[in-house]
Amino acid sequence: MNDVKGAAALRATLVFNLGTLGALASDRFAARVEAIGLKPKHAGLLAALDAGSGASQQELATRLGVAPSLIVALADQLQELGAVERVRDPEDRRRQVLTLTTEGRLLLARCAEAAEEADAELTAGLSDVQRTALTRSLGALGEQQVPR
Repeated sequence: MNDVKGAAALRATLVFNLGTLGALASDRFAARVEAIGLKPKHAGLLAALDAGSGASQQELATRLGVAPSLIVALADQLQELGAVERVRDPEDRRRQVLTLTTEGRLLLARCAEAAEEADAELTAGLSDVQRTALTRSLGALGEQQVPR
């Protein structure tokens, strides 16, 4: 039975550790953005809109890898908060372009603050050098996973 891998082998894997810490980090971030009336998916949509010029709901769904109906529901909620605005594309009246409003940019900034607070809490036991190395390594891993 010595050749059977057990709990120690599982705990030594990157995917297990990332999954465990990811769940913890997600919960902490969710609690913080819920305090400002949002969910993490709202923050993701705000960030996606901020990353470029206005985009259609369909384009955003494709870019984020989610169902278009999710983008529509999130955009409806963000529009009610005054965070996004829908504008008909003058070249294609069937297409609605989403853009961030001033309120949307303020909410995005609050989401960034919430993420920074969660980061600080999660990495409190690390040195600045360790925190920087972790951030860079996770960024590199994330970049490698993006389909080209």
